This record gives sequence, structure tokens and C-alpha cells, in this order.
Amino acid sequence: MNFDFVYKICTKSEWSKAKQINVFKGTALDLKDGYIHFSDKDQVKATLNKFYINQTNLIIFKVDALKLKNLVWEQSTDGNVFPHLYSDLDLDFVVKEFMVDLKDDGKHDLPDEF
Repeated sequence: MNFDFVYKICTKSEWSKAKQINVFKGTALDLKDGYIHFSDKDQVKATLNKFYINQTNLIIFKVDALKLKNLVWEQSTDGNVFPHLYSDLDLDFVVKEFMVDLKDDGKHDLPDEF
């Protein structure tokens, strides 16, 4: 597990709205749960397969986790530890964004540079 960076999956429209105001407030699920759900790099594929199967128009953005003051690593019901941000995300902390393609089987193809 790498604690330097965390990754967020969202739709292109959610990302576009965040870029307009330079802050990401979260997806509908994030807002409902009271924190922004992130994954570490090794968890991204499983998160895509669990929550985003067959979904198009997705973006993954990479965030400098060391700059996040309200990031907490918490254990989920399946025993894995996930990063949760208990504040809005300042987009100045985003270091890279990745487009995600959907394969014919409904799963996602991560770009080579991911």
C-alpha cells in the first residue's frame, strides 16, 4: 500500500463541475456518506469492478495524499482499509487524471500510464 497518492473515480460530468469551481465536493454517494471515497492504486481495479461495471464516461484522478489534512484510512466491512477524505478536495492537490475506457465485457481498461 502506497500512502503517497490516492485515487478517485467519478464521471466526466462530476469532474467537469469540480474543475469549474476548483474543488471536488464528492459524488452522490460521497455526499450521502459524509466523506469522499478514495482507493489506493492497488484497489482501483476492484473498485471499478464493484461499483462501476458497464459504466461509461469515467475519470480517475490521482491526488497527493500527503497534502490532505482530513484523510483517514478506515477499515471497510470486507476488511480492506480505504482512504476517506472528510472535507472537500482542493483540485490543486490533483497531480494527474486518467480517462477510463470500457471494454466489451463491461469491465474497464486502465491506461498504460496508470
